[in-house]
Amino acid sequence: MAQIKIKNKRFIYGNSIKWEKEKRGLLSSAGKPYIEVATPPEFKGHVGIWSPEDLFVASVNSCIMTTFLYYAQKENLEILSYETQAEGVLERIEDQFIFTEIRLKPSVLVKKDSDVLKVNNLFSFLKKKCLISNSIKSKIEVIPEIKAEVEKGESLND
Repeated sequence: MAQIKIKNKRFIYGNSIKWEKEKRGLLSSAGKPYIEVATPPEFKGHVGIWSPEDLFVASVNSCIMTTFLYYAQKENLEILSYETQAEGVLERIEDQFIFTEIRLKPSVLVKKDSDVLKVNNLFSFLKKKCLISNSIKSKIEVIPEIKAEVEKGESLND
């Protein structure tokens, strides 16, 4: 697999939150759209607003996707579609809540049947390459479903 060559060894990512009302705030970062954030309903918060818990699971999900796409491009794999369902398991352990596990179920459609095994191999090492999953102590489980397009518009299972 191709290696990433980065000259800088340190990057800084910043954002800010402005409290609005109740248990809600606006998350912002320079040049990006605002995201309304709030305590989730499970903790007497708000329905329909992104919570820190949602964003935590989404950060793992999006990092795995972008890492996958990077390596797929390096390997010249023709990816026709990529979609992931993700869920995080939040549990109370020893008087505190922690995410014990995050499960990702990516569904990938590739152009060629010969790429199915290559894509499957990519998923076998992605959690080690994703900087977000490397930065947390939650167990990360990736269960991919990979299909290849067939000339008549049908697809084959892995």
